[in-house]
Amino acid sequence: MNFVYISPQFPKTNWEFCDRLKKNGVNILGIADIEYDQLDQKLKDSLTEYYKVSSLENYDEVLKAVAFFTHKYGKIDWLESNNEYWLAQDAQLRSDFNITTGIKADKIANIKEKSKMKKAYKKAGIPSADFSLVTTLAKAKKFIEKVGYPVVTKPDNGVGASDTHKIKNEDELKAFFENRNKDIKYIMEEYVDGDLVSYDAIIDSNGNPLFETGIFEPAIMDVVNDGLDVFYYVEKEMSEKLLDAGRKSIKGFGVKSRFVHLEFFKLNKDKDGLGKKGDYIGLEANMRPAGGYTPDMYNYANNTDVYQVWADMVAFDKIEKANLNEDLEKNYCVYASRRDNNNYVHSHDEIKQKYGNAIVMDERMPDIFAGAMGNYMYTAKFATKEEMEEFINFVHEKA
Repeated sequence: MNFVYISPQFPKTNWEFCDRLKKNGVNILGIADIEYDQLDQKLKDSLTEYYKVSSLENYDEVLKAVAFFTHKYGKIDWLESNNEYWLAQDAQLRSDFNITTGIKADKIANIKEKSKMKKAYKKAGIPSADFSLVTTLAKAKKFIEKVGYPVVTKPDNGVGASDTHKIKNEDELKAFFENRNKDIKYIMEEYVDGDLVSYDAIIDSNGNPLFETGIFEPAIMDVVNDGLDVFYYVEKEMSEKLLDAGRKSIKGFGVKSRFVHLEFFKLNKDKDGLGKKGDYIGLEANMRPAGGYTPDMYNYANNTDVYQVWADMVAFDKIEKANLNEDLEKNYCVYASRRDNNNYVHSHDEIKQKYGNAIVMDERMPDIFAGAMGNYMYTAKFATKEEMEEFINFVHEKA
C-alpha cells in the first residue's frame, strides 16, 4: 500500500501516524517544504521516501511530487495530512489522482463551510443554531430581529476561532461591517448558551466507529479574543447521549475511513427551537484529529494508542494490532497552559513538585499556537474530576 503523507513533520506528532503505518507494512511517501535534514529522526525512520517542495502552497509543485511517487511506486492508495489547513488541497489531489479512500474536491465544501455542515447535522436529526450568510448590514439586522442579540459571526470557511466575534448590540454590529474582511464570506449564528464538547472517533470504511472519545473545552472564541488561560480535557467516560449524537452525525455527514472531531454545544438551559437543558446541538465538523497534542491525550485518558488504531483502520479497515485496553482504568486527561504576560502564584517548580506524578507532558508551545493554546503547557491525568479541577486552579491561580 502506498500512502502519501502531506506535511508529515507538522504538527510534530504526525511522526506517530507514520510510524504506525510503517509497522503495518505501508509505504509512507512524505511531501513537505523543509529540508530532509530538518526532519525528526523518528519521522525519517518511518518514511520510505521524502520529496521536498519549495512551498506546500504551490499546488503545481505538490502535484508533481505525487506524480513522481506514482511513477516510481505505482498507484497511490491513500493521501492524507490529518491537518485542517491542507484538507482542501488533499481533496483536490485525490481527485486529480483518482484516490478513492478519502474526500474528493467535489465534496470538500460539505466539511469546510459551516453553513453546509448544518445541513449534514440536520440530515442526522441533530439541531443546530439558526444562521444567516450575512452579506449586508440590512440582512444582518433582519436576522437579528428574528433571533435577538447576542449573535456570533465568523468566516463560513475558517479554522479555529480566528476572526470570530460575539456581537451584543447595534454599535458592535456596525463596527463589524466597517472592519470586516470584504473578501471573506461570513456566517452569523444565534448565540447558544452551552458548554463546548466534542465527539472524537476513528471511523472505518462502512461508517462505523472503531474508537470513540470526547473533549470538554471552554469557548475558544473567548480564549483567543480575550487572551484567557486555556484548559480543556478528554473525558474519562462518554455520556450515552453524546455518543448517540456523534454516531448519528457520522451517518449524516457520510463519514468513512477518517479520524473526526465533531463539535457540539451541550445546552446549559432550555432553548426554544433547539432543545432542553443537557441536549446536544451540532456546531462544527472537523474531518481530522483535534489539534496539538490531543491525540496523545486520547491515549492517556483511554490507555490505548490511537495512532495504531488509525493505522489499523488504514491498512486493515479494522483493529488488528492496537489494544483498546478496555479492562484498564480510564482517566481524565487535562491540558492547562499559562501565558507569558500573566503573573501566577505558583512557580513552575512548585507545579512539578506537587503534580510531578500526574504530569505526562510539559513544554513551551510554538508561537503559532500561543494565541489559542497559551505559551507553556502542562498535561496531566487524574482518576477524579475533583483532582483535575484542583490542578487547573493551581496552575492558573494568579498573584
